[in-house]
Amino acid sequence: QVKLVESGGGFVQPGGSLQLSCGVSGVTLDYVAVGWFRQAPGKERELIGSTIWAVGNVDYADYAKERFTVSRDTAKNTMYLQIDSLEPDDTAVYYCAAGMSYEYWGPGTQVTVSS
Repeated sequence: QVKLVESGGGFVQPGGSLQLSCGVSGVTLDYVAVGWFRQAPGKERELIGSTIWAVGNVDYADYAKERFTVSRDTAKNTMYLQIDSLEPDDTAVYYCAAGMSYEYWGPGTQVTVSS
């Protein structure tokens, strides 16, 4: 059974940083795409960054290129999302996804940025 679980979300003040984690089990990742997405209140889900697990080069959405960093630990089957200089507009549920067509999703973790 494929399982993705995000963690690390929470309440953060503007300007702060946060690292989210995504543990993946039940699937051999190798040449599978993995990515981070987010969905803000009232908005559609959007891609933050994605990579092919075995390759590691990350493609970022334009808005995410400066403050978001996607990385992975292949030994731990874990993917990370570092977010720096958090802004209130970063408030969203953050999801990790995997699969040839992102058919596997985690339940999401809430990030709230507010003073």
